Amino acid sequence: MKSSTQAVLTLSMCAVLFSWAGKAQASDPNFVIIFADDQGYGDLSCFGSETIQTPNVDRLAQEGRKFTSFMVASPVCTPSRAALLTGCYPKRVGMHQHVLFPTSKKGLNPNEHTIADHLKSQGYATACIGKWHLGHHPEVLPTSNGFDTYLGIPYSNDMNHPDNKGKPQGGAAGMDILWNDPASTLTKWKTPLIKDEQIVELPVDQRTVTRRYTQNAIDFIKTHRDESFFVYLPHSMPHIPLYVPDDVRDPNPLNAYINVIEHIDSEVGRLLDTLDELKLSNNTYVIYTTDNGPWLQFKHHGGSAGPLRDGKGTTFEGGQRVPCLIRGPGIPAGTVCDELTGTIDVLPTIAALTGKPLPTQKKIDGIDVSKLWTGQIDDSPRHEFMHYTSQGNLEGIRQGDWKLLVKKPRQRRNQKNAAAGKAKAQIMLFDLSKDVGEQNNLAAQHPEIVDRLQQRMKQLDDEITMNARSPWLKDDK
Repeated sequence: MKSSTQAVLTLSMCAVLFSWAGKAQASDPNFVIIFADDQGYGDLSCFGSETIQTPNVDRLAQEGRKFTSFMVASPVCTPSRAALLTGCYPKRVGMHQHVLFPTSKKGLNPNEHTIADHLKSQGYATACIGKWHLGHHPEVLPTSNGFDTYLGIPYSNDMNHPDNKGKPQGGAAGMDILWNDPASTLTKWKTPLIKDEQIVELPVDQRTVTRRYTQNAIDFIKTHRDESFFVYLPHSMPHIPLYVPDDVRDPNPLNAYINVIEHIDSEVGRLLDTLDELKLSNNTYVIYTTDNGPWLQFKHHGGSAGPLRDGKGTTFEGGQRVPCLIRGPGIPAGTVCDELTGTIDVLPTIAALTGKPLPTQKKIDGIDVSKLWTGQIDDSPRHEFMHYTSQGNLEGIRQGDWKLLVKKPRQRRNQKNAAAGKAKAQIMLFDLSKDVGEQNNLAAQHPEIVDRLQQRMKQLDDEITMNARSPWLKDDK
């Protein structure tokens, strides 16, 4: 039998252990993910832009690592965001068929294991601040997917509550009109701002939302400075319509996109300065990337893919290769990594960095690339990547430097199914090591590579299709 002293000591030790298990310690690394919307590969000065100045984001390149072959799992918003948070190709979690709208009746299933779920299980304070776009129903908002708190818009800033009707004229000319009328954010749009599960502002003032998101993130960090935290900061911008605060606005609509990116950059600077002031920079991973390539059809209201082909909505590199910068403990400063990796690898990498394995009940597609982040290895563990269209159809695969695209012709509204079925697919093979702009189709010269990659595409997609999980669906009963 234990003595009373021993019993007291045992109880005290249990209390300490319980406290430790329930709340992450400040010594555990923090994570901040800044996720821009529709920003192109060529829209940062550290990625070659000669027209946009981004000194604060460039700090992440100087103080951390630049990833030049970083991929998103879809060329549009909703499936791309699902992939980041779950480490899965969107098809595996049922979030692959284009984007959600205010009338949509599905969302990310709360049964999925997100980055927020994983960190929260370790006692992290978790916040989502910005654009969600994984379902606007209370059952699937961030607070049901691992986040302690949420402030942001539930879908894109060009979508209106509750039925998406009454939208202004589109195209670059329509965006010029809106830019010349900053108050249009309140008169032409009905996009809601949600706090946790409730609409708190309708319409949201899009002029100030980037600044407000950042301030909310800063306040959250200050509140939780003595414990470990995860801040997911998916900005609404530079998705159209573009707005900035009146005090920084360039009145020339031809400079609208530049103005917005440079405003985001200044807000990134405020956040980085806060981490410095609180002496948290050395223990905080900051990841800056974007959800897909630039929306080129909007011209000066859209971005640039730099040397890459095409942009948002396509499986060309311009649609799915995005800028990525990572700074944090063990990340070698001022280095560049040209190896293949992407957003689906973030969850397993964070799990490795925190030392807590992921649950094994649900398969994911991501790979732990923590040693690539820290420069401990030169070659990526990721050797291949699947390219799904914005509608969730498999269209290509990359293996090493080889990339295959099999583009089936789109059926026009007046085209009969039989005629569409007879149309031949366009087969394109590129050597990305020599042709990152995807201009030289080598399919005819290498039929054996085409055959091998087509077989591998089918094999991988068949497995995902067979084991795909269901999204959350609204029950109208």
